[in-house]
Amino acid sequence: MARDTSEAAPGSSVTRRVRRTVLIGAAVAAVVVATAPFQLDIYTKNILIRAFFLAALAMTVDVLWGYTGILTFGQSAFFGIGAYACALVATHYGFGPFWFAGSFLLALLAAVAVAWLIGWLAFYHGASPLYASIVTLALPIVLVQLIFAGGRFTGSSSGISAFPTYYWAFETWFWIAGGYLIAVTALGYLLVSSDFGRLLVAIRENEERCAYLGIPVSRIKILLMMAAGAIGAGAGFGYAAFTNVVAPELGGFLLGTELLIFTALGGRGTLIGPVLGTIGIDVTASYLSGSLPFLWKLITGVAFVVVIVLLPQGLIPILGKGLRRLWPFPRAAARDAVVLRGFEPTTPHGETRSAPLRTADLLRHYGSLKVLDGIAIESRGSELLSIVGPNGAGKTTLMRCISDGGERSGGEVYVNGTEIGRGSPQSVVALGIGRSFQNTNLFETLTVGECLMLARWRIDGASLFSRRNEVALPTPALGILEATGLDKALGTETRNLSHGQKRGLELAMVLATEPSVLLLDEPTAGLTKAERTAIGSVLTSLARVHGLSILLIEHDLDFVRDISDRIVVLHQGALLMEGTVEEVIASDLVKAVYSGQAVETAS
Repeated sequence: MARDTSEAAPGSSVTRRVRRTVLIGAAVAAVVVATAPFQLDIYTKNILIRAFFLAALAMTVDVLWGYTGILTFGQSAFFGIGAYACALVATHYGFGPFWFAGSFLLALLAAVAVAWLIGWLAFYHGASPLYASIVTLALPIVLVQLIFAGGRFTGSSSGISAFPTYYWAFETWFWIAGGYLIAVTALGYLLVSSDFGRLLVAIRENEERCAYLGIPVSRIKILLMMAAGAIGAGAGFGYAAFTNVVAPELGGFLLGTELLIFTALGGRGTLIGPVLGTIGIDVTASYLSGSLPFLWKLITGVAFVVVIVLLPQGLIPILGKGLRRLWPFPRAAARDAVVLRGFEPTTPHGETRSAPLRTADLLRHYGSLKVLDGIAIESRGSELLSIVGPNGAGKTTLMRCISDGGERSGGEVYVNGTEIGRGSPQSVVALGIGRSFQNTNLFETLTVGECLMLARWRIDGASLFSRRNEVALPTPALGILEATGLDKALGTETRNLSHGQKRGLELAMVLATEPSVLLLDEPTAGLTKAERTAIGSVLTSLARVHGLSILLIEHDLDFVRDISDRIVVLHQGALLMEGTVEEVIASDLVKAVYSGQAVETAS
């Protein structure tokens, strides 16, 4: 059966329902924004205009932190960049329609450029989440220092005021600020409810597994940071144009921290929660901070601690449980049943005459400790090559060095004739490597169907503002799902699966990437005898029927003997022996290794 290249229609039931919900919500909000100025006093309108711009900024914090898991303190810096772009151009260069539009474009471009730089510094392959938070923490501090150092040009610590702007009526600014908030929130909701939104949640839950599915995690984070920076700069520009005053505090660390508080109190990972939380807290603060200037800060801090400890999901999810009965939110509506389609894979990697996998003088050192020392192996197509050895022999380290170019200390790894260099896991996956882990490595809150869609991201992509409910899988992956019963549990969250089903799902996800070389690290660990037998049948079929080259790490020597074509024995990081199943099983040298006797290995 030929590959079915058709895609699910953008107007699928899931997408239509999400868009309809967002359209209704935006329409209701627009009516409120349009009529509210005629019911409010000037002071309240003034406060709400400011709150609308800050709420748009808080929405970006929620997309980064709540959905993607990037704890950022730096969104205030982009707000400040937008505000100062407006003030500096109007003060030092000129004002008018051309200058106003030009300064707005400058604000967006400057924010995008800074966001790219911050993303490049914070999200390189291997960077820890803590490092990214530290980089974003430094951003507003550096920006404020630059403003201080700017002297008269930036107004230093006094800021800039009374620069030319459009002195429109409060109602007009109310509509502008409210319209901006509605527009960016609607786009944000469409984004997080789309295929791409599913990808953001996957990155938050298991960044490592995403990388080993071929998903460019660092690039996605950088692009997301750039988009969030542009939205934040737009909000800051509007705020400066309305207030006619800018100060270093607009881009400072304090505002960045307050945005995190607003997001946590409103409900992290809900999008609408941080928006409503920001508006509510900012308006309340404006009324109470005058009479309770110090006590109000204490109240806010205590509320933040209480919510984090007792209600880590924030306040909005609690209210949402009641509202959801009356009006289904997009998140609830979007998790429809996934439809599977199958196709017969045609692996382009198999067209090369080179060995699917070859290592030459592979080394891995940790200081003076040699974990791998001169490993040279070669796998063949349609072959199941087992790698055995006692604990500490370097088996899992070998898998890491093959699947991640940055892991090895020396030597070369060739996948389908191409040297992987220092490539990240996602680039190695693109060459034809698929890897499962010693411990199941999945996405706990995503369903089986959603996990399978993620596995197809490198090949099928992901829409920014629509959501598919259909996924095409190669027949080997479908076979795994049918054998484990997962084809009838596509709507089940992975945390509710049995251990055997989790193992089966992980293997199906790896096969969905259409690898030519399959790296399996103890795939039968924790399985029953019946489950091990089923997995063994699947693996032999993958090698002999579908032509995959499989490298298997396994401690169950009976299992290895039943399914392997060749066996490689590692001992103390060196290649001890390589041969057929009969040769290795009958070897006195191998028996000595497993009995714990000292063995000399060739260097």
